[in-house]
Amino acid sequence: MATILLIDDDDAFSEGLAETLTDLGHDVERADSGESGLARLTAGLTPACVFLDFRLPGIDGLAVLEKLRDMDRVAQIPVVMLTAHANSDNTIGAMRLGAFEHLTKPVGREDIARLLKRVFVASPISGAAAGGTSVPPTFDEPDDAMPRLLGISESMREVQKRIGRAAASDATVLLTGETGTGKEVAARVLHQSSRRATGPFIAVNCAAIPHELLESELFGHGKGAFTGASAARTGRIVDANRGTLFLDEIGDMPAAMQAKLLRVLQERLVTPLGSNESVAVDVRVIAATHRALDAMVATGEFRQDLLYRLNVIPIHLPPLRERLADILPLAEYFLKATALDQPKRQFSVEAQRRLLTHSWPGNVRELRNAVERVNALSPGPVVTETDLTLLTGGTASGSPLPACLYDVPLTEALQLVEREAIRRALDVAGGNRAEAARRLGISRQSLYTRMAALGID
Repeated sequence: MATILLIDDDDAFSEGLAETLTDLGHDVERADSGESGLARLTAGLTPACVFLDFRLPGIDGLAVLEKLRDMDRVAQIPVVMLTAHANSDNTIGAMRLGAFEHLTKPVGREDIARLLKRVFVASPISGAAAGGTSVPPTFDEPDDAMPRLLGISESMREVQKRIGRAAASDATVLLTGETGTGKEVAARVLHQSSRRATGPFIAVNCAAIPHELLESELFGHGKGAFTGASAARTGRIVDANRGTLFLDEIGDMPAAMQAKLLRVLQERLVTPLGSNESVAVDVRVIAATHRALDAMVATGEFRQDLLYRLNVIPIHLPPLRERLADILPLAEYFLKATALDQPKRQFSVEAQRRLLTHSWPGNVRELRNAVERVNALSPGPVVTETDLTLLTGGTASGSPLPACLYDVPLTEALQLVEREAIRRALDVAGGNRAEAARRLGISRQSLYTRMAALGID
């Protein structure tokens, strides 16, 4: 049995969660504000875990988490953040400050039970909390000028959580995913959320620079190193000193560059082309690729030792066709972002159906471009299906859904899409529900609940 502190001002939710925790065999201490929760901790309460709501009267949940991390006696206690409205900012912010998990209300009993098992395995506390630990520096909330990794689907929330955790360290990150999924946006969000946010963010597309020029671009060159090198030049790695170097399409880097990059990662030294002098650098490397690097290692196209160095924190960005919950919110966001001074516009029901059933081979980039085109060419305040006729690529997996979607209300259309996605995932997983839930980016309990609601046996 453990003592759990629950800080939440929603009486109905707090009471229900407290009852669940009690049924699972734990003692629950409740507080209805951040101040009262901190007062309990200051007075000597040492819980095994804290459930903390984001939106609270007075100081908010993130401020409470910061203060808790400054209290040596309870600094290591796992904190589970709760919110009714998850977004990339509060998810990344919570994980950046060391939250153990970030949950969206409501939360099922089985999910709570599994979470607590993870909590107690990761941080067994009996009677007293462990001593204090170093805490990453705080960071400012991003403003509208900062990049945002948008998405409310379960799979994107996992990406946001991992970025938040990665932001607390300087470890090398490898971003994978199809073209157009937002790998550079993810890299910029990670940089802005890290302690290097005040340093430079230098992006290099390894596929866009001719191989014979890439070495000079990355490592720099000395005067007279080659014909036309009339002056010494610092490379992009040195330019990124005390900041972040983003190497996009790392899978297209030639073998000779891979060996030199490996030395930079191992020794943090850069040797310019045509020079015998090495320059020490303090740089965080984020690499990205749409290629399967494991397969490239097997064929000798990519160095295995470099892959080990890059793949310290792997983060995979899922394709848009696997993120049905994100399509309409993203489309609405881009519609507002690209409308400039035009009057407020909206998608018709038929246009929403078209967006949901398109396969989006170009992923988020294709969606943004499609909406920008609509804003430039669509004549009226309502975007219709006719305005989206330029979309190419058909529907996802050749699904027969589009024909039937036009004869039902949007709510039923969404249910049809969700039912088809679940059935497809179950088929691919051979009926294994745990694997199907993983492919869908949801919990197994959530899959059971959706299957029951949709009448799927």
